[in-house]
Amino acid sequence: MKQQATNPFLPSYEYIPDGEPRLFGDRVYLYGSHDRFNGRGFCLNDFVCWSAPKDDLSDWRYEGIIWRRRDDPKSRGNRQGMPAPDCIQGHDGRYYLYYFVSIPSYIGVAVCDTPAGRYQFYGYVKYRDGQLLGYKKGDSTQFDPGVYQEGDKVYLYTGLCPSKGQLHLTYRALNRTNKKGATVTILDKDMVTIILPPKTIVPGIRTCKGTGFEKHPFFEASSLRKINDLYYFIYSSYSGHELCYAISKKPDGDFSFGGTLVSIGDIGLNQYHHVKDASNFTGNTHGSILQLADKFYVFYHRQTNRSQFSRQACAEEIFIDKNGHFKQAEVTSCGLNGKPLSGIGEYESRIACNLRAKSGTRFYLALRHLHPYEPYFTQTGNDRNENPDQYIANMRDGCNAGFKYFDFNRTKSISISTKGTGNGTMIVSNGKKEVASIRVTPSKEIKIHESSFAEIKGIHPLFFKFVGKGKVDFISFTLQ
Repeated sequence: MKQQATNPFLPSYEYIPDGEPRLFGDRVYLYGSHDRFNGRGFCLNDFVCWSAPKDDLSDWRYEGIIWRRRDDPKSRGNRQGMPAPDCIQGHDGRYYLYYFVSIPSYIGVAVCDTPAGRYQFYGYVKYRDGQLLGYKKGDSTQFDPGVYQEGDKVYLYTGLCPSKGQLHLTYRALNRTNKKGATVTILDKDMVTIILPPKTIVPGIRTCKGTGFEKHPFFEASSLRKINDLYYFIYSSYSGHELCYAISKKPDGDFSFGGTLVSIGDIGLNQYHHVKDASNFTGNTHGSILQLADKFYVFYHRQTNRSQFSRQACAEEIFIDKNGHFKQAEVTSCGLNGKPLSGIGEYESRIACNLRAKSGTRFYLALRHLHPYEPYFTQTGNDRNENPDQYIANMRDGCNAGFKYFDFNRTKSISISTKGTGNGTMIVSNGKKEVASIRVTPSKEIKIHESSFAEIKGIHPLFFKFVGKGKVDFISFTLQ
């Protein structure tokens, strides 16, 4: 690898949620929504693509804008988001990008000769009589398209399943939310014409009783992968913070609950059982699985800036057993690196995988609710500011930032870069014992504070806990 890979794995200025990783040729392409830093809604920017060599997932390359909302004939400009596209290669060798536009609610398709070129409008998913999917009597709102192709058929997975009394501005803007669950619609080889209408395959919150999905009903974020002879339907559950999967021997039905792939708050792992005591501030997440030879990775997104409107792509290696079940992945800072990070070097605080206030954590709502004593990820400058300036803001007394994992066989000293009104001590531990105590003093400019580092060997996490008065903006730390 050219360099170490960290989470988030794209540059600090890039906000790509809802990631669908696809292997085309010898490169991995990431398709996703495109959030705006400090935005006031979901998925406000046009679609871009990033790619990396399949044998070096540290070396991501910006491919540029591949689809603008104004290129859709029915688009109403910038007044609505474009969430969660997916892309597959068609029978003709071209690449088909499936996307959803919320107002009005429909699935559009764009096409390109290359995986990451400028896509051109191709058509809308429709019935043979020309009526758009989502508008025939009995249809439900289309949302978050996931696509799979096998033989002459194209399988389109969609759905959004809030509870009966759930009110949300985004949902109210849609035509009809789904009462039953995730659906699959089978398309002809022309990629847009429906040959079999929508069929429910995984239940939502209103229909899950007695199905095996009671604790993890479908909410959104449909995606499908085939591994060996089994089909894996990946989705975001009603709890929002987790990606789950269901397994079947066929792509269009008989799915049974498989388990949790990842929770962005590690809920379900170790001592974490609820969003209030999670390892991290949570919110919605969305993603899928990538298989490279005999290795598997789960792609997901995290929240920043105290809302669900500025989300960033992350990924973890995930392990499958001989029966085809995945073990839930832990969120880490090393992600796609394939091994722990080096115990020597400078690391931006933005790669923290755990972030907690003294009072614990919470689930971010779609609309921003500010809590003055909570730390959060943010950046200076405006959206698409390409300076690597993302950091953890507002670390108050008792706030904790965690980084996993490092190889500490050579580490002798540590320094941190901070600014702000904080006056106190940054206590550094590996989760079991204190390894450094760093005095922090107020400064309007970035200031470096140094300390010796207790000798520890092997692989460990690092946790930074501020104890004192005022607030600290935590920029980075350096291990030497």
